[in-house]
Amino acid sequence: MEPKSITLKRNGVDGADSLMVRRWSGAGEPVLYVHGATFPSALSVGYRFEGRSWADHLHERGFDVWAFDFAGFGGSQPYRPMSEPAADNAPLGRVPNAAIQIAAVVDHIGRECGGKRVHLVAHSWGTMAAGRYAGEHPEQVGRLVMFGPIVQRSMTGFPPADRIGAWRYLSVPEQLARFIEDVPSGHPPVLIEPELAQWGPAWLATDSESATRIPQAVKVPNGPLADNIAALSGQLAYEPSRVIAPTLIVRGAWDNLCQDADAAWLTSRLGAAETADVVIPAATHLMHLEYGRDGLFAATADWLAA
Repeated sequence: MEPKSITLKRNGVDGADSLMVRRWSGAGEPVLYVHGATFPSALSVGYRFEGRSWADHLHERGFDVWAFDFAGFGGSQPYRPMSEPAADNAPLGRVPNAAIQIAAVVDHIGRECGGKRVHLVAHSWGTMAAGRYAGEHPEQVGRLVMFGPIVQRSMTGFPPADRIGAWRYLSVPEQLARFIEDVPSGHPPVLIEPELAQWGPAWLATDSESATRIPQAVKVPNGPLADNIAALSGQLAYEPSRVIAPTLIVRGAWDNLCQDADAAWLTSRLGAAETADVVIPAATHLMHLEYGRDGLFAATADWLAA
C-alpha cells in the first residue's frame, strides 16, 4: 500500500517547525522507524526494490507502520542555520535534539492509536537517538530494534566533534563508496542497485537545490556525524543502562561499525532483561539496501511480534 504523509507541526527553536511523517496504516501494534545519518525514511524503510519495501514487509506482518524524517532531511523542514555558512554554527541535529523529535512523533502516534506503546526500529546513528528516547520515556516504548548500532569505542585521530561545521554536502559517488566499503574484495556486489541507478537520483531529489551544485549533492546536517565521532572517541550520546525495552541488535556480518565486540559491549550495558544479537551473513551496515535485507526484515518482524 502507499503510505499517507502528513506534516507534523512542532515548536522548533532552531527553525525546524515541521516534520514529515509517513504511515502505512495497519490494525496491529504501531512501529516507528528511525532513520540514520544521511538519508531519510523514504530512501530507507520506504524504498521499494522490485515493488517491495521494508515498510511493506512490516505492514504485511500486521503492524501499523510509521516513519518520519528528522529535521534537515527529506520532507522535513531544515534547520534555520542550514542557510548560513557551515563554519558559522555547531553541528545541527545532534542526539538530544533528535530525541525530542522522536518524542513529538511518538506523542502523535499515541494520539492516533489510543495510547498504545510504540515499537522502535532504528538504524545506525538513529539507534543513539532512539536509545536516548527509550531511556527517557520507558513507558512509551514497547520493543526496540537496533540495526547496525553505533556504540562506544576508544578510537583516536578524529577532529573535535563540535567543530566540524553545521552541515556538509554529500554526492552520490560519496554515498556509493561508503555503501560498498565493507564488502570483501572480489565478492560480487551485494547492493540491489550496484550503481544506485535509481536510488541515487531519488536521493538527490530530496534536496531541491542538489542540481545547482557541482557535483550534484545533498546538504545534510552534521549533528549525526558529530555524534558518531563522539561515540567512537569514547562519548556515547545516551546511557544504555536506562534502556529497559526488550532490545534486538541486528547487524550484517561485514558491518565494520558494529562488530562482535561492539555488540557484546552494548548488550552487556543495556538495562533490558530481554536482549538478542542476530548476525545476517553476507551483509553490511546498509543491509536494508542489499540482497541480505530479507534476513533483516524477518529478524525485525519476529522480534516485534514476540
